[in-house]
Amino acid sequence: MSMDNQQTSRITRRFETLKQQKRGGLVTFFTAGDPDYATSLHLLKGLPAAGADLIELGMPFTDPMADGPAIQLAGQRALKNGQTLEKTLEMVADFRSQESDTPVILMGYYNPIYIYGVENFLNRAKQAGVDGLIIVDLPPEEDEELCLPALKKGIHFIRLITPTTDDARIATVLANSSGFVYYVSITGITGTQSASERAVEQAITRLRHHTDLPIVVGFGVKTADNVAHVTRHADAAVVGSAFINKISANLNDHGQANENLVPSVLTYVKELATGTKNNA
Repeated sequence: MSMDNQQTSRITRRFETLKQQKRGGLVTFFTAGDPDYATSLHLLKGLPAAGADLIELGMPFTDPMADGPAIQLAGQRALKNGQTLEKTLEMVADFRSQESDTPVILMGYYNPIYIYGVENFLNRAKQAGVDGLIIVDLPPEEDEELCLPALKKGIHFIRLITPTTDDARIATVLANSSGFVYYVSITGITGTQSASERAVEQAITRLRHHTDLPIVVGFGVKTADNVAHVTRHADAAVVGSAFINKISANLNDHGQANENLVPSVLTYVKELATGTKNNA
């Protein structure tokens, strides 16, 4: 199912631009409201200029079973400081008021959306300027719940593929996917190890037989070199846990942001972005 007949989406346009620039993209992930709303919004607004081509924003949830320790702690910090799904949508709307090109993808679990109300959530997300959703605990067998309604509203539904997904399952998983495919390069929890470049290359080659969608690769990407290795084969590299570790390294003993947090995280993003230029 394609949504691009209504209008070319921000995600599609961004990958077309990257192709014209003959480089891979940098996708940054962090949790909305970590360590607090104001710092988080400040970071979000600074990311495009620092070199983030796409932004994944985590929706904090009380039971994040698929997340590694760094992302779990980020979610706890955000929830403790009052982050809600409504506030996450407000954050995107505020970002959109000054930045109309960089795609924003919300990533998380179905439960908060279900409680908020699917129809209500999709209307607000569309209005706020959300481009896509990655919902880690909704399998394709449940596409009626959120995936198909999201596509109808013009919001991409992005799927995760792992090294253990076999060919038959890939076809099922990708049936209603749109925007891009997120390849999780290792099995297990996030942020704990990374795959070899050779393994990534083989996986991308296999996926290209199944889909024309751009492929982004995440898990274990920490340095500009990692970004360069990944984007030699994939369309973009995702940095998540390492990004969040930079946030937590700039918190005081009470878990509050110090004044270096935003500049030091954005400097790290600038550094990572140099890895996308190595292939041009």
